[in-house]
Amino acid sequence: MKPQFPEFNPPTDAQKRKAVKPVICYAVDDLPKPDLSSYRAAREGWTKTSEVLVPPRDAKSFEVPAGHFFRIVSVEGPQVGDLNLWAKGNHAERFFSGKTRALHGTHVSTGDRLWSNLPYLRPIATITEDTLDWYGFDEFGGSVHDVIGTRCDPYTHKLLAGGDYHHCCHSNLTRAFASATGRTQASAEPFVHDVLNVFMCTGFTRDTGQYFMKATPARPGDYLECFAEIDLLAALSACPGGDCGDEHSSDKSACHPLLVEIYAPPAAPKGWTPPPVSNYLGIKDGLLP
Repeated sequence: MKPQFPEFNPPTDAQKRKAVKPVICYAVDDLPKPDLSSYRAAREGWTKTSEVLVPPRDAKSFEVPAGHFFRIVSVEGPQVGDLNLWAKGNHAERFFSGKTRALHGTHVSTGDRLWSNLPYLRPIATITEDTLDWYGFDEFGGSVHDVIGTRCDPYTHKLLAGGDYHHCCHSNLTRAFASATGRTQASAEPFVHDVLNVFMCTGFTRDTGQYFMKATPARPGDYLECFAEIDLLAALSACPGGDCGDEHSSDKSACHPLLVEIYAPPAAPKGWTPPPVSNYLGIKDGLLP
């Protein structure tokens, strides 16, 4: 973090340099927007095809066919979930939280899309409903459903607190992905990636810029709903931090299960087709100078 007492004196034009206006890095006004009205109309007459209950301090995998919806639901008490997404037929393509953050901001909600990693870079899921959109940003700069954190992991826990804890979200997701794909845990681990922190309330402190968490506002009945743009393999961990209002990477916090519901619409949304991967060919075709 930035030092409270800098070692170097500011230059005479320090205020002028600080007063330079920011520029948004990625102008997304021309980015194709999802037709939410068409997506929502497709839900009429939909059928729940399956559901998965994710136990506290554990993770479960699930599959969502392209053109189907899935909901992550708070069912018993305030609980945070860490979500990973992979292309079902190509696990090298996975959710890219960094690019999603760059395009849509630090916290996502209705109408935002979850993008895949390079060289694929396409929307693999679209958020179609968020019962916590009312929260916005609070007085601390906190908001819900972040793409700024990573996932609690045993390596950072070991570094900062010592000891071995085996139910961090990273560990849970590794086990779930290994079970779903038939891989060993060691070979599965590199496929686990930075997450969408579902229901988690986070931000950066105003004074030191440190990543913070606070108790989620989610209550039983709240949900985040997404539309699968491609065939997805997913894994969700019910974080050992519970509502993340105190600590994680331990068994101290009260934890609750999370419910995943999969819905099949009677027909695809009007005008919808699965998005293609990026058509940039420079590196693939050896066209770089």
